[in-house]
Order: sequence, then structure tokens, then C-alpha cells
Amino acid sequence: MSGPLRIGMFGCGTVGGGVFEILTKRIKYLESVGVKATVAKICVRNTKNPAVIELVKGHNTTITSKYDDILDDPSINCVVELMGGVTDAKDVVFKAIAKNKHVITANKALIANFMPDLTSLLEAHPNVRFGYEASVCGGIPIIHTLQSSYTGDGIKEIAGIMNGTTNYMLSKMEKEGASYDAVLKEAQDLGFAEANPSADVDGFDVQAKIAILAKLGFGCHVPPSTVPTTGITRIKTIDFEYAKLMGATIKLLGIAKQTKPNSADGISVFVSPVIVPLTNVIGTVHGASNIVNIVSDNCINGAYVGQGAGRFPTANSVVNDIVRLAQTVVPIPAFGSTREGVKLENDYEGRFYVRVRLADGLGIVRSIGAHAEEAGISIDSILQLPIHDRNNVDTVVTTDLTKVSQVERMVQALSKLPFVQETPLFLPIL
Repeated sequence: MSGPLRIGMFGCGTVGGGVFEILTKRIKYLESVGVKATVAKICVRNTKNPAVIELVKGHNTTITSKYDDILDDPSINCVVELMGGVTDAKDVVFKAIAKNKHVITANKALIANFMPDLTSLLEAHPNVRFGYEASVCGGIPIIHTLQSSYTGDGIKEIAGIMNGTTNYMLSKMEKEGASYDAVLKEAQDLGFAEANPSADVDGFDVQAKIAILAKLGFGCHVPPSTVPTTGITRIKTIDFEYAKLMGATIKLLGIAKQTKPNSADGISVFVSPVIVPLTNVIGTVHGASNIVNIVSDNCINGAYVGQGAGRFPTANSVVNDIVRLAQTVVPIPAFGSTREGVKLENDYEGRFYVRVRLADGLGIVRSIGAHAEEAGISIDSILQLPIHDRNNVDTVVTTDLTKVSQVERMVQALSKLPFVQETPLFLPIL
């Protein structure tokens, strides 16, 4: 990249406002490291928004509501897309690339769902650079790390807490014994969770993020719709009691890993609450923080921890992409190399936690054992906390190494038994 960056920014909410503030407040330092970047135009729905007007006061920045005022401006050579969604935002990003403007975005859904199309378009416009650090885990520089720091390494597993809202909720449930409904309401009152919290609590936010990281780590495009995804809505306080008994906690994780040791020909990618031993670094991260843990051949184990969302952490990642663009160090290709022959194998092997809520009676343990045997599952342990209500007893079975399809088969069989009160909950054990 030669010459100054003239930026057209789409969206100026929480993150966009933070980007503008950082660029204007840090202008002298940025220039001292060779970065000349100014926001020439901002496109927002409401050009009379007092917050936006106040933000740009004293700066030579135009506010517009027309996309083409930026897209058709030949003086603007970089588009920063912070609108969100996959409709208008997609049009803006694709048109910007087609017009040979560099693009920086925080839009995980757009990238995860349209990565092959973006790859083809970027190949057709080889001078365009594409930055998306802010799309995964807010202020943690995980995208750039995977793009540049594991080139000579072989990644075996990427696993992490990638959603601050659900980690905050699970942390509260663990520490205070609060119910799921109570912590959800508190998260909504504090602004961590939306009025419709589905993207967070049902795991779809993490689904898009782990799909992106899987491509960078293993060279295989993973459509988000193919990622088995389980949210946290069925987690109860009793699950934390059993986890404690096991020396563990519960975290909602996105995981992409090799299905066979030392071979990346097959990978499994999934999102689920997971029983995490307290000896694992992931189990130590609480509140709204994020962590991504990478297991690899050379570096063995690397954990990247930080703020996964928020105005300035996320804006900082956007600004870092701007800096890298100005310094001509944006990686090519944007989404890493593509490896042929990598297969998605989501019937992964692991150890599992299975909680069965039942009405107490004779022969129950024998019946559970019989159904486990029919599914080809070897039971590792059966756990039972003191019983307070014999009509609602939670019993936990942990398995030896088995396939998730076998656990699903056992769970479906158990759910049909007359003494079982609800479909059993199963969670992988990390």
C-alpha cells in the first residue's frame, strides 16, 4: 500500500465510533509509524444522529446515508464495514472489492457464510487487501496470529470460549448457583445479552467464529450450517455441582480438531457446552472474557486470552487491520491456504458426560447400563449426588472414549424409558 488511506466507513455505532476515536486521538503516533489514515466519509441511516455529528465535529469527515457516495468516490481507497448482517453489508463489501477498494470488516456472519465467494472475488482483484481481525473474539488478535504465527507449524486443535455473554452467564451460574433464567435476565439488564438472545445462548455466534478459525487452522472451508451446534439453554445448576465433583467446570466452546492423531486429513468442528477440567487453562477464564487455545506440533500449547467484545477492544482490532494495511503487511491470501482432501468428520470421538433426570426406582442403573451396552458404549463412572426429591433425581454417567453418534443413540433410547423425565443432556469432556 502506498500513499495515505482515505476511509469510507459504513456504520458508526459502538464499534464504528470507537474506530473513529482511536484514529483521531492516536493520529500523531500512527503517523510516526508510517500510517496516514483518515475517515473521509461515514455512511449511517440517520445523518442527523447527534452522537455521530458530535463525533466528527472539527474533522473533515462527511456524513451520508447513500452507499454510493462512498462506493463511487475514487478518492476513497479503503472501506470499513461495521453494519453487520449479510444483506446490505454483503452488497457493500462485494461492490467495494469489485471497485478495487481495500476492505476491513468485523462481520463474522458475512465471512463465515460467503468465504468461497469472497475468496474468488479477491482472487479476481489481486491488489485488494481484506482485513477481518475484529470478526472473531473482539480484541484478541487471533486472526493475525493464525495467519502469520503458525505457518511452519501443524495445528492439531483450536478450542475456545468465543462468546462473552454466555461465559458471563455460565460463570454466574457456577459461582452463585443461580438459575439459567435468572442469569439471562441479569445479562440482558446489563446489556450483555440482546432482547432476543438466541445468537448467543443457542451458539450461533460461536458457530460462525469457529468456522472461520477452522479454515485458517486446517485449510478447509466449513459452512456454518454444517457445524453441529448446541447452546447453553439446558444447562442447570446441578450440572455445575456434578462438574465440581469431577474437578471441572462448564464452558460453551467452539472446537475444531483433527479426528486422527497427527493427521489433518479429517477434522471435526462443533459448538457445545463442554466439561472442562480446572487444570485446563480454558477452565480458568471467567466473566465476559474470551480465550482461544491452540494445540500444535511445534508450539505445543498456546492460549490467547482477552476481551471478546466491547467498543474499544473490537475497535482496536479494526484499527490494527488499518495499520497493517497502511504498512503493507496484510496477509495474502486472506483466509490462508486451502488444503485439498480435508474431510469434515463430525461424528467425533471423545469422552462424554450424560445427565439423566429420572424418577427413582429399582433396576434403573442396570437399565442405563444395558442401553449403554446396546449403543456400544463403555461406562467410565456413574455419579449420584444426595437425593432430595425421588421423583426428580439427576444421575450422571461418564463414558470411555466413544463416538458422538453412539451417545446420541443411547440418549434417544433412554428418553423413551418410563422413569426418565426428559431427554438426557450430554456434553463432551475436554
